[in-house]
Amino acid sequence: MPRTAVRAALAVAAAGLAAGLLTGCVNPVEDLVQNGVEDAIEGATGGDVSLGGELPEGFPAEIPVVEGQITVGIGTGDANGWVVVVDSTAADPAAAAASALEEAGFAEDTSMTQEQRDALTGGQLDANVYSNGTYLVLLTVQDSTVSYTVTPK
Repeated sequence: MPRTAVRAALAVAAAGLAAGLLTGCVNPVEDLVQNGVEDAIEGATGGDVSLGGELPEGFPAEIPVVEGQITVGIGTGDANGWVVVVDSTAADPAAAAASALEEAGFAEDTSMTQEQRDALTGGQLDANVYSNGTYLVLLTVQDSTVSYTVTPK
C-alpha cells in the first residue's frame, strides 16, 4: 500500500477515533459537541458522518462489520473511503473481525512487517490490512474498539 494512502487512511481513522472519544463525554453539551464534530467532518470531506449507530452512506455491503455498537461512521461522499468504529460485543474482537473479513473473501496482506504496523499505530493498536481485490481494509483493534478504514483498491 503506498505511503500516501496509508497516511490518508490513518488521518481519517484518527479523526474517527477522536470523534468517538468525544462522544463518550457525559455532560450537557454532548449533543452540541457531537453535532459540531459531525458538521466539521462533513464540511471538510463533503461526506456523510454519523457519530453513533449507523454505517455511513455507500459503505460497501461486502465488508462485514463485527457485532456491537457503531460509534463512528464516516464516508467521503464520493465512494473513495469510509471509516467505521465499532464498540464490539465479541469476546475476542480482533479475531471476530478478522474471521468475518476472511469468510467474506478478504485476504490479509502479510507484506507489512510488525515494525511497519507499529509505525502506523504507534505500537498501540493491533493493525492488519485486508483486500478482496476491490477494497482495502485497514483493520485496527484496541480492547473492544474495532476500526475499519476502507478504500477502493
